[in-house]
Amino acid sequence: MHTALVIAKLIAVGLGLSITYQAYRGYRVYGSEPMLYVAIGFLFISVGSVIEGILFDVVGLSIFVAGTIQTTLVAVGMLIILYSLHGQMSQPTQGGEES
Repeated sequence: MHTALVIAKLIAVGLGLSITYQAYRGYRVYGSEPMLYVAIGFLFISVGSVIEGILFDVVGLSIFVAGTIQTTLVAVGMLIILYSLHGQMSQPTQGGEES
């Protein structure tokens, strides 16, 4: 087992889940819909950051298939976050100008 890699992956997942929680909290407290999308996006990215190793080592999928699934999850997470930013930027501010 590659201890350093496992530790690094656990730290990455922990950070991703922390960001997910804070974004979700922002959604719940302030009702900010873009924060909900940020939370969902980071959840996908967090899961994607560790799923390749699990699929390869535990499930027994080929490294190509496991890597494809991992990359797809991370890309979907990024698209969701991009959607949240686009939606936020396209809403007019109080002055009537776009932000």
